Amino acid sequence: MLPPVPVLADYGISPTHGFLPEVLPLTRLPDPYYNKWEAIAANLQALILSKRLRGVVDRLPVLSTIGLEHDAEWRRAYSLLSFMAHGYIWGGDSPSDRLPPSIAVPLLKVSQHLEVPPVATYAAVCLWNFKPLFVDEDIDNLENLATLNTFTGALDESWFYLVSVAMEARGAPIIPLMLTAIAAARQNDAVTVTRCLSTFAERLDDLTTLLHRMHESCDPIIFYNRIRPFLAGSKNMAEAGLPNGVLYEEGSGTETYRQYAGGSNAQSSLIQFFDIALGIEHRPTGDKRGRATTTSANGPSGREGGHASPSPKHNFIMEMRRYMPGPHARFLSDVQAVANIREFVEEHRADNRPLCIAYDACLAMLSALRDKHIAIVTRYIVIPSREVRARSRSRSPEATRRNRVNLATVSRQPQGIAYDARGAAADAAEQQKKAGASNLKGTGGTALISFLKQARDETGEPAVEEWTKRFMSRVIRTEGQGDFFAGKPEEGAGILASSTSQEVEVAGLAGTWTIDDDVGGICNY
Repeated sequence: MLPPVPVLADYGISPTHGFLPEVLPLTRLPDPYYNKWEAIAANLQALILSKRLRGVVDRLPVLSTIGLEHDAEWRRAYSLLSFMAHGYIWGGDSPSDRLPPSIAVPLLKVSQHLEVPPVATYAAVCLWNFKPLFVDEDIDNLENLATLNTFTGALDESWFYLVSVAMEARGAPIIPLMLTAIAAARQNDAVTVTRCLSTFAERLDDLTTLLHRMHESCDPIIFYNRIRPFLAGSKNMAEAGLPNGVLYEEGSGTETYRQYAGGSNAQSSLIQFFDIALGIEHRPTGDKRGRATTTSANGPSGREGGHASPSPKHNFIMEMRRYMPGPHARFLSDVQAVANIREFVEEHRADNRPLCIAYDACLAMLSALRDKHIAIVTRYIVIPSREVRARSRSRSPEATRRNRVNLATVSRQPQGIAYDARGAAADAAEQQKKAGASNLKGTGGTALISFLKQARDETGEPAVEEWTKRFMSRVIRTEGQGDFFAGKPEEGAGILASSTSQEVEVAGLAGTWTIDDDVGGICNY
């Protein structure tokens, strides 16, 4: 028998809010016992600015979690403690490699209860960290959202979180929609599957529009230098001042250093759900199409025909599931076991063109969303990191005055050498010759830009129509690129004028990233 199609209620997932909580996040813990936590969170920006947070937290008593009852209270406690923990670690001139018991003890208990790591995950800063301004209006509207906690108090930080919240809310109806499509495919109901896919494609276009709004109120320089350092974890942070990770002081006397990745949009369950529903398979970064796909993470793990696929082994994607709330991660695994849309479309490619077109439209819209994500990462992380490196090589007074150590101030000489994007064979030869295979990976095990670009390219691989395959595999070229008369491209103009790429090494989840011509060097806006 086929495994049953997952029921959202079994995983605490809302048919209207998706992976956002059905009950809105609490703006305050109701039990006065936790007023000390709330007071610190309410003054977090001032305490960080005055560099008094660590002293306040060190004097804070260890509060029990016994007063937390409903799920909303546990989620509120997790978000509060995560913000306090990251503020404590990264809020000084140098990071702290220890968390005192006043934070560590309750954070570990709350994290265990919620099945999330004791670190500021995507759930802590986005999913469980928002409120509507007007409760009678939709939460997929950015103009109706506000954050509950921030490190800086800046509009830029709130906007960065809220764009993700709005996207989660706007994409939520896709979840029950595609479960309906999976059930319809089992009944050979092509009309329903086509309708669901068409609606899916339209909703994906809405998500790209929302992501495009990131630049409206979030400045890249402020994000990179002021906000992003607080989101850093303790994994691969030796250069940022945490060579061993962070010691969570539980009072047992046998504590060991822990290393966790920081908050990242890669921890969103929504995008992985899209891939699973559409049957998009992702290979380890650097693997070319045509090799054995036993390392795929998002391909269907259980075929409707009874042929089981190899177990998923894509390290980065599967690691990010460990940072999702436990029920959400289990939901993705269970959907993966029943996903059948790609196979259903393949079976009807010769006799149902509307179905094939609707499926290809979903792939095209998801690829466009990933294009925009690459542009965002380039503008908000890669370009500022290059500016940090340039400042570090100068001897200006402004550079010499910088003595803080965190994710934004860390810079090192690039280990890789630029190469032209002239086909897979030429790329591989140039990489092997100039950079060496060991230099292609970042300190976190994944080269972010390479990972995102490959994920985008893999999105188009299941396309059914030949015209769709040609359209999604095209290489966009900019007229006048490298033309002496074109001058220096303005920000937002798209592809960099240089014909080569540049390696930029940054400590963190991704480590080494490459700016390629076809990424959109500054931003594809």
